[in-house]
Amino acid sequence: MQLRVLSFVLAGGKGTRLYPLTKERAKPAVPFGGQYRIIDFVLSNLVNSGIYSIYVLIQFKSQSLLQHLRDGWEFSGILKNHYIIPVPAQMRSPGENWYRGTADAIYQNVNLIEQSDPHIVAVFGADHIYRMNIREMIEFHEQKRAQATVAAIPVPKEFATEFGVIEVAPDGRVLAFHEKTADAPTIPGNPDMVYASMGNYTFSTSPLLKYLHEDAKKEDSSHDFGRNILPRWVERGDVYAYDFQTNRIPGDPIGAPVYWRDVGTIEAYYEATMDLRMVAPVLNLYNRRWPLRTAGYDDPPAKFTFDEDGRRGQAIDSIVSSGSILSGGMVKTSVLGRGVRVHTGALVEDSIIFDNCDIGRHCKVRRAILDKNVHLPEGTVIGYDADADRVKYHLTDSGIVVVEGRRSRVDVASLEI
Repeated sequence: MQLRVLSFVLAGGKGTRLYPLTKERAKPAVPFGGQYRIIDFVLSNLVNSGIYSIYVLIQFKSQSLLQHLRDGWEFSGILKNHYIIPVPAQMRSPGENWYRGTADAIYQNVNLIEQSDPHIVAVFGADHIYRMNIREMIEFHEQKRAQATVAAIPVPKEFATEFGVIEVAPDGRVLAFHEKTADAPTIPGNPDMVYASMGNYTFSTSPLLKYLHEDAKKEDSSHDFGRNILPRWVERGDVYAYDFQTNRIPGDPIGAPVYWRDVGTIEAYYEATMDLRMVAPVLNLYNRRWPLRTAGYDDPPAKFTFDEDGRRGQAIDSIVSSGSILSGGMVKTSVLGRGVRVHTGALVEDSIIFDNCDIGRHCKVRRAILDKNVHLPEGTVIGYDADADRVKYHLTDSGIVVVEGRRSRVDVASLEI
């Protein structure tokens, strides 16, 4: 059977816990892994799974995200059902509100569902780091004859207070939802683990529309799938949990572990990025059958120059993106974005450097995140004196230093008069 699948990517969150990286951008637009953005993961998962009809719902500080979608994710338009289209809040609710919750974001765009008439509506978040063959989740949804399917991942019970937990029967049917509670039920047969909702859903269209319209009329609702719609749906319909651990990516070795990270804090974001430095990282960015797609830039290759004592351009256990030049500087266990310059005698360790940063001669940077366009004058030291760093920069409780960047200059077309 040929299934028509329409996807919505929820990319409108504020990402306040990632401040100051979200000071000027939405969380899905935050760089990750050198040359990517967080939203590239969900979009790559959808496209690699053969899902090409995608609406990206945006809201807060969306300019950076819009530019990235323009640069990297515009389809050619050869086929009318192949598109990735950003959609701002439509103000279609009676009170003409911004999106009030995940369900309200879909409700305000019900017209897009009605005019497409899909069999399946996939609703995925845009702020997690993971790879997923979404086709397998849809196949599970169809095999179970489910009305709604929730992607779930086992996590240790002690983390139940950090997630929406799904109580399931042995056949995967959802019995109840438990929102961030310490006594949430564990997985059948595994008393040490709970099923955490990943915030990714597949819905059969007709019942989805019914529950969206019902929820929109409830004044006491927060208009959220996990808190409102799905708990009521469980009482009356067939809702199943899809175990993410069973998901298999084409091209990965048999038995390869799955990877999913909620990068909601600076610490979680830093740790997920540092995972990439490993010799054999669990998050495999080098599988050509499941590429991580992003914007295409006309950058030259990375370059390493000079080979003298005290002036040697080199990188060890690091990722260096295109256009970067290590001009006599040393980079260890770090991730560098596009167009970064590391000058003579500089040392960068355990750090994340965003695009177009310039690290001057004899600078020392350790356990830091430099946002885009940061210029460090010669001899700058970051990450060695917490008291000094706290005065100048943003310092997390765990000691990660975040240096705010400068806005990029935007070129506009000239008019000859």
